[in-house]
Amino acid sequence: MSFKQFCLFVSMLVLFSCSETGLYEKVVFMPQNKWSYSNRPSFNFEIKDTSSNYLVYFIFRHADAYEYNNIWIKLNSTLPGDTVSRSERFDVTLAANSRWLGTGMDDIYDHRVLLYREPVKFFKPGSYTISIEQNMRVESLDHVFNVGLRLEKVK
Repeated sequence: MSFKQFCLFVSMLVLFSCSETGLYEKVVFMPQNKWSYSNRPSFNFEIKDTSSNYLVYFIFRHADAYEYNNIWIKLNSTLPGDTVSRSERFDVTLAANSRWLGTGMDDIYDHRVLLYREPVKFFKPGSYTISIEQNMRVESLDHVFNVGLRLEKVK
């Protein structure tokens, strides 16, 4: 096991061993550390409390060798009982002034980026599905380890 793989394993162990992870959090690993157009991780979660507001985060882990200071993503959401999804496009800033904004260890960087300025309200109880696709101008992004989604109930 290489040092990078060991760090990745330890990071995931710490992430999942925390007692309070919010309402929902899931990450999907990218095969061969590449995120292609065809790879659209899907996240399914249940909303029961429609009176609360939620914070929605995009989770992104990459190597220092990642070539861009941002990533364009598209969120495709399907509400309970619907068959048609709605899409939203986001420009997620990952670096400023030649420095990564996320937390780093060795040459691996983690980002947890709030997608909406205001908390989100889910009006329908039930099962929601959100898929995330990379929407950059290249078919495959190199040096991407994983992508994820996190929802936290606002207290």
